[in-house]
Amino acid sequence: LMGGTNVTLLSEFIMLGLPGLQEHNTALFTFFLILILATLLGNLLIVVLISLDHRLHTPMYFFLWNLAVLDVLITVTVIPKLLAVLSGHDKTISFFGCFAQMYFFISFAAVEAYLVAVMAYDRYVAIVKPLHYNNVMSMRVCITMMASIWVLGFLAPLTSVILASTSSYCGSNHILHIVCDYPTVMSLACGDVTAQVNLALCLAMAGIYIPVLFVLWSYYRIICSVIKMKTLQSRKKAFSMCSSHVIVVFLYYMSSAVVYIGMRVEGIPRDGRIFSGAVHYFLTPFINPIIYSLSHEKIKAAAHRYLRLNVSIQHTAK
Repeated sequence: LMGGTNVTLLSEFIMLGLPGLQEHNTALFTFFLILILATLLGNLLIVVLISLDHRLHTPMYFFLWNLAVLDVLITVTVIPKLLAVLSGHDKTISFFGCFAQMYFFISFAAVEAYLVAVMAYDRYVAIVKPLHYNNVMSMRVCITMMASIWVLGFLAPLTSVILASTSSYCGSNHILHIVCDYPTVMSLACGDVTAQVNLALCLAMAGIYIPVLFVLWSYYRIICSVIKMKTLQSRKKAFSMCSSHVIVVFLYYMSSAVVYIGMRVEGIPRDGRIFSGAVHYFLTPFINPIIYSLSHEKIKAAAHRYLRLNVSIQHTAK
């Protein structure tokens, strides 16, 4: 009973995934299974190589290691449940499971947004203040920055998710998404939740636009510094130092923009909007290791060195 009327409070949700594409569930299951395996393989390879190779124990690769860990965490937070939904094995998700997924997914996404900004600052110091780089970006400073953004990332969604989890849900329990997305879940809440949604929107905007402005400021200073360089060789070297990060930043914010636009254009079908969200969730974790592996000679050298060593050990054992 609720408010003197017969209202049944929900105890679980049913995740529908892509309801308009149910006849293609087998193909979608195969696609996302390949995607999760490729994403995990690429990012875990980077984690292992950076951990093992002392030549990669520098600030830039320390941040890259954290980025790869985040990409793994974001992937395993979302795709396993999505695979269960697409296979038809289990479409239900408990209240606790739904809000836990929501909290960790938003937290990891927030940490990644802050990390992108910190990596931009690292490139700024490397190019604009190269003589002071070792002092400014000492390992102690890097660890402090990373610890701070992990803490901030986990604090960012805390208020919104707690308020959402204490709301009453008494209508439909069908989540028309591939993840327990905050706006989608809140649309199922009873009563007026406008104040909660507006608060969450303000916190999200602050969490998104502050890092964006910082990234833009960093690259503005980098471009100004590069323009002042006297030789073409120096300019090429400076641009090559931040090329991979520029591509990652572009993909990260481009996919975010696609989701933002897709959610607000009325002419786009719901399945199209959900799929655009999937692009944002899974594109960058999949592509990041490819970008960094191709553009960083040290990563490629480390991979060649350790893979060759492994083959040599196996050959000796035989």
